[in-house]
Amino acid sequence: MDPVWIAVAFVFGFGMRMVRLPPLVGFLAAGFALKGFGVEGGATLDQVADLGVYLLLFGIGLKLDLKGLLRPEVWGVASAHMLVTTVVFGLGVFVVGLAGAGLLGGLGVAQAALIGFALSFSSTVFAVKVQEESGEVSALHARVAIGILIMQDLFAIVFLTASTGKVPSPWALGLLALPLLRPPLMWIMSRSGHGELLVLLGILLVFGATRLFELVSMKPDLGALAIGVLVGSHPKAGELSKALMGFKDLFLVGFFLSIGLKGAPSLEAVGIALVLAVVMPVKVALFYVLLAKFRLRARTALLSSLSLANYSEFGLIVGAVGATAGWITDEWLVIIAVALSMTFLVAAPLNTHAREIYERFADRLRRHETPQRIPGDELIDPGAATIVIFGMGRVGRGAYDELRDLRGDVVIGVDRNPESVRENRDAGRTVVLGDATDLDFHLRVEKRGQTEIVVLTMSNHRENMEAARILRATGFANTIAATARYPDHLAELEQAGVRAAFDLYREAGAGLAEHVVAATKGA
Repeated sequence: MDPVWIAVAFVFGFGMRMVRLPPLVGFLAAGFALKGFGVEGGATLDQVADLGVYLLLFGIGLKLDLKGLLRPEVWGVASAHMLVTTVVFGLGVFVVGLAGAGLLGGLGVAQAALIGFALSFSSTVFAVKVQEESGEVSALHARVAIGILIMQDLFAIVFLTASTGKVPSPWALGLLALPLLRPPLMWIMSRSGHGELLVLLGILLVFGATRLFELVSMKPDLGALAIGVLVGSHPKAGELSKALMGFKDLFLVGFFLSIGLKGAPSLEAVGIALVLAVVMPVKVALFYVLLAKFRLRARTALLSSLSLANYSEFGLIVGAVGATAGWITDEWLVIIAVALSMTFLVAAPLNTHAREIYERFADRLRRHETPQRIPGDELIDPGAATIVIFGMGRVGRGAYDELRDLRGDVVIGVDRNPESVRENRDAGRTVVLGDATDLDFHLRVEKRGQTEIVVLTMSNHRENMEAARILRATGFANTIAATARYPDHLAELEQAGVRAAFDLYREAGAGLAEHVVAATKGA
């Protein structure tokens, strides 16, 4: 990429951050601005964008629970939503096209169905990026949304393979032997250390897998996802995902720039795209109703639905296949790209304020809930605990053990990562699956009035801030303690009503000094 492009992307991304929008919206706007000055994307930008997507899918694979895709609320909702959206949107485009006006005129049933199918996808890149920025990838609503997106991606891959007439090479059957590579890959990861060699291994796996899938006429994206799944159970999988995050974020800038550089839309194309953006709530409402009927709580269903409130880059790929085959015109690619961009701009603030939206409409939304709940989405019951610790990672575990020694069995831990919950329970701690920003839980706790101390030890500052805000909003007047990594975060926590805000690094240093003094005296 040209250095000027990077500067423009930074300026727009920084501007969006100043108005509390995700920087990716700024990167998208930067692409449109550059296009307005006659800049063309080119092969280099496409390669950068592709690598960003590959790294993103590799990261998903590292965290993917294959069993989760088989859950009804994932495959059932994804299938039903795609079918209904394709029919409804396709029928709407066809009916309007009967008037014979402009770009909509002359569309047949098959063409309208293809457009409806392209509009049925939601953006994996956007949803995962938003979840990562909020630190919520392991939350139930994020896992459900990502599972739905992966199912959509699989549907897209099936369509692309069938529609292009490009049959995978007979050698593709050899990919079934990939699990045989798992033992040596696990051995190599175990001995790759914790620095640059591990990062290099991750990039090598991504390049190797995507190239291998290309050689047998399979989608390279699927290769990145597959190799991530293959090594995802390794103890270093989480560390590798974090190590590659900076590279992925950098290359994804190219992806969002490439979307903005797709083409200059006509006035008519912008008008059609605007209409498509306006009807986006239909997709969101359908997601919400389906998820609620599949036994998710209203809050979980809403947060999942809002993260899917956009059109998808896969829709552009589907449209490109249709345009290449002559089924639709090239103008429709531009329309889908502009509609995608518009929904990104709308979906970003919706996800930023998702919890406030739920708080405002909670009573109405709960009317759609079913009496039963899927496992992991039940309301948290703190029992007789008077101390609640949110976030049971290393810091949370240390705080739990210390407080239990000091106060007895009145401590309960809460974590939204099922694996973390299992590990803590195996270690003898009382830990439940839940979300620190769950309004329903805090209302229940406040109603009982027995909680004396809440400790927030999540690694994501935004999440700690949101939990503190909800606690104070529900009337919790007792002690809130929280951890932070930076001085400005400490100040923000104190302003949010946290009485005891601790600098992790400073406290770790103080603890180390105490150990040194104690060891010296013992000697």
